[in-house]
Amino acid sequence: MRRLFATAWTIWLFDFVSKEWALKTLSAQPRKILGSFLQLTLVHNSGAAFSLATGFTIIFSILALAVVIAVIYFSPQITSGGWQLSIGLLLGGVLGNLTDRIFRDPSFLSGYVIDWIQIPHWPVFNLADSAISIAAIMAFVLSVRNIPPITRVG
Repeated sequence: MRRLFATAWTIWLFDFVSKEWALKTLSAQPRKILGSFLQLTLVHNSGAAFSLATGFTIIFSILALAVVIAVIYFSPQITSGGWQLSIGLLLGGVLGNLTDRIFRDPSFLSGYVIDWIQIPHWPVFNLADSAISIAAIMAFVLSVRNIPPITRVG
């Protein structure tokens, strides 16, 4: 359980710090880092991943709160190290974007998520989005390998 929460805390912290940095140093004009392959562009995202469903921000906030509650509730039962890491990445990413939704403009539970990493043919994203995506890939691999999150004894 310690791995899960340490991972979540680390992801949340790096996401928060990186978003504050992006707000202070970036603009809507792309800053080229590796030509057109990697650019840094400030975006205020009112939707879900990839700026989808921009009118449903409060629903995403409520779903994120439900995920946080479920993870906290079930976390003592997760005994697999791989699953602890995967769920920690998920929790950290969800908390990172939920923090934006709660505390940023325009209003409580409807705030903009700060996105700032841009690669070709992909929507602008942030570290929290990356952590959630990696968690999903890890969960898929763990499932395909038939590794259960909970090891039952006896």
